[in-house]
Amino acid sequence: MKKHNIMNTAMPKLTSDILLELHVPDFELVKKFYGDLGFHVVWEKKPEGKKGYMVMKNGDSIINFYCGNEHIYEQSYFKRFPKDTPRGYGVEIILPHDDIKALYEKIFRLYPDSIIGPLKIRFDKLDFRMLDPFGFYLRFVERYDWVHGRDNAGNPI
Repeated sequence: MKKHNIMNTAMPKLTSDILLELHVPDFELVKKFYGDLGFHVVWEKKPEGKKGYMVMKNGDSIINFYCGNEHIYEQSYFKRFPKDTPRGYGVEIILPHDDIKALYEKIFRLYPDSIIGPLKIRFDKLDFRMLDPFGFYLRFVERYDWVHGRDNAGNPI
């Protein structure tokens, strides 16, 4: 029997070592909504009972989705909270975008009631905020380098 050595397998470097996983009850709604934002399905395991997983990508942005149906309330961590706790409470998901004005116009046309912060300049960059269909708080911002070209207080150099 041949052994696989994963340490020697050439694997492309991801753009980040932090990955986001959202527990959602409806993959079809995810595909429609996040598809409208420019994401496409990389791979999907259709939900069956407690299992189901999907990965979507838009440029260098990757979001993972776990089938968060009624079984989520049995999960060891999530069962600590009331079922009516908003998904993603206390979390802001920031999605950089190259053409923020065009994206805002599209989102405003498709999901006007989901926008909770209109397009405007905040912290010297254009951004807008909205809720996804599951209640996750999304912030879209002009793409810029968050790491380089700023001092220790985050001010542009």
